[in-house]
Amino acid sequence: MRLLPQSAFGQTVVLIGGLLLINQIVTYLSVTYYFIRPSYQQINTLVASQVDTIFLEELHKPENPNQKLFTQRTGTQFHSVKSAMHAGLRNAVYYDFMSQQISKQLGGEADVRVATGSNYLIWIKPPQYDDLWISIPMQGIEDTHFSPLTLYLFVISILSVAGGWLFVRRLNRPLQALQKAARQVGKGQFPDPLPLDGSTEMISVTEAFNKMSAGIHQLESDRALMTAGISHDLRTPLTRIRLSSEMLPDEQEWIKDGIEHDIEDMNAIIDQFIDYARQDQEEATENVDINDLVTELANARSVVEAHTIELNLGELPSTKLRTVGIKRVLDNLIENAFRYGSPKITIKTEVNYKRRFITCVVRDFGKGIPQEEIPSLFAPFAQGDKARGSVGSGLGLAITKRIVESHGGEMLFSNHPHGGLCAGFKLPFTG
Repeated sequence: MRLLPQSAFGQTVVLIGGLLLINQIVTYLSVTYYFIRPSYQQINTLVASQVDTIFLEELHKPENPNQKLFTQRTGTQFHSVKSAMHAGLRNAVYYDFMSQQISKQLGGEADVRVATGSNYLIWIKPPQYDDLWISIPMQGIEDTHFSPLTLYLFVISILSVAGGWLFVRRLNRPLQALQKAARQVGKGQFPDPLPLDGSTEMISVTEAFNKMSAGIHQLESDRALMTAGISHDLRTPLTRIRLSSEMLPDEQEWIKDGIEHDIEDMNAIIDQFIDYARQDQEEATENVDINDLVTELANARSVVEAHTIELNLGELPSTKLRTVGIKRVLDNLIENAFRYGSPKITIKTEVNYKRRFITCVVRDFGKGIPQEEIPSLFAPFAQGDKARGSVGSGLGLAITKRIVESHGGEMLFSNHPHGGLCAGFKLPFTG
């Protein structure tokens, strides 16, 4: 389990928040030790001095005629244990650090407690008497005078973190736009140029990316135009060859059939070149259940008696797809399974709601493909000749991979443990 975020945005926020937190803790401790603590030490000294004065002048004795005047002027009162409880001692809080310091100054163990509220009272049981409590009011000192320090530091921390978060968010917004655009380019899509926003370094990177995206777009357009031009120019001589073969005498019918067969193969290869260059990006997406496409293609293949398709379709949610493109993917996988695998194949679909993707796998019962050769199957003009034998341009799986990746998915190829090849794909869904 990773506790730290992996994104630059999250790491920067954690860094700034951590530094601000350390700064606030240091500030709080500094204020406590260098301002609040000395103030309390001074109060403790004054209280201890006043208690010493009380005993030196014997003001704690009821028969002392000056006790009443002393009480009126200072507010200091003398209580027994019982009367002290009624006067608010039971609500006072014991403070160890005050008791220790005052005990040292009075030369014995003193019990010091503090009562807060409307009247801030310091209760002291001096070491000289066990049944005597002295309450000393502290004028001008209230609990609320010290609590704002914590509140102020908390508010400052929140504002600092919020300001850092806004700063990092503004800094990372161009990065997020760049990431999104890079993924679109990787899928064969070309977004509009990104706005030049952010720091000077970010502007330079964005400008370089816009130029790169425009360059790739131009290369793709030139390649598509060149492929279409070459394909168009090749069809003209092929048509002339077909017309010439029609003029051959009947005794050379076998030559004519061979020429027409080669022409059909060349036309199929030309169609694959065009499909590879076109990428089917112009097709609109629509909500589709992949099971419907699988069932449609399986029914179309049922006319061939030698072919058997076993369907194992799970309940799938509808998702946005380019229908023609996905049907081309499925048809290519089914065709390869029959051509290079076995007369019987199985098609399985399922959904993973936790990771939010749909899988579709076509399995044959043939020889399979060596594991080390599987990654190279998706390269243009590559074929799995060593294991299964094949003919054609080698663009079928390259086109399939490009269509799947343009939907944000990925190809799934592996050998089945009990024989045969499992060829499929997984696609994300948003439903």
